[in-house]
Amino acid sequence: MHKKPIIGITGAYVNHNEYMEGVYVHHDYHKSIAANGGIPIVLPFINPELAVETLGLCDGIVLSGGEDVDPKYYGQDPHRRLGPTTPERDLTEIAIAKYAIENNIPLLAICRGVQILNVALGGTLIQDIPSQVKEPIQHTQKIDRSRDSHWVNISNNSKLFDMIGSERVRVNSLHHQALDTVAADLRVVATASDGIIEAVEYIHPTTFTLGVQWHPESMASTDSVMNNLFVEFIKSCSKVPVL
Repeated sequence: MHKKPIIGITGAYVNHNEYMEGVYVHHDYHKSIAANGGIPIVLPFINPELAVETLGLCDGIVLSGGEDVDPKYYGQDPHRRLGPTTPERDLTEIAIAKYAIENNIPLLAICRGVQILNVALGGTLIQDIPSQVKEPIQHTQKIDRSRDSHWVNISNNSKLFDMIGSERVRVNSLHHQALDTVAADLRVVATASDGIIEAVEYIHPTTFTLGVQWHPESMASTDSVMNNLFVEFIKSCSKVPVL
């Protein structure tokens, strides 16, 4: 029979009340992975060493969305509009991103995830789009996260184009940070009309390595184009059939 690939999804931090706090992952991630033949598991952030050990359980990794990245990890001081950060999560996910790339583990980096991927490889971030970008479009939408809110332009010589099948696509948008200086090992393959980087790919691909700034997991159940990102990701994570 075929072994379903196990997909590790990194967790964000949530404090529900004084008695309930810990790792949180939006259920759209679980649903998109499961709907396309994967087994989703949540990876808590404890420390980089244990995180790397845990990756031995995984056939693929999703770096999920969440809180801001601490700018100390790319050598900057905090902007006045920097949001809450979780340095323990940053360190853990930086280690996960590096390990995944070095060991050819398929990696899908979403929203904060693409920002962590860029920082892990030596890039920097725009800490607050509204105050640091001239005439930006709305990147933190005021409608349900499952609905698209703006256009993205896609390079036609990219793996992303092969998956999307078009040079333009509508996406949702829930971020106030974005990639600034792009790491040398990443290539920009999609942008918004205001120049904000919307997707990157690893320039030395031996397996699936894609980062997107939007949230395809929240559109996948009703949008076959967005779901195709998960189809291709899960396919890249699939192992040889076991007897």
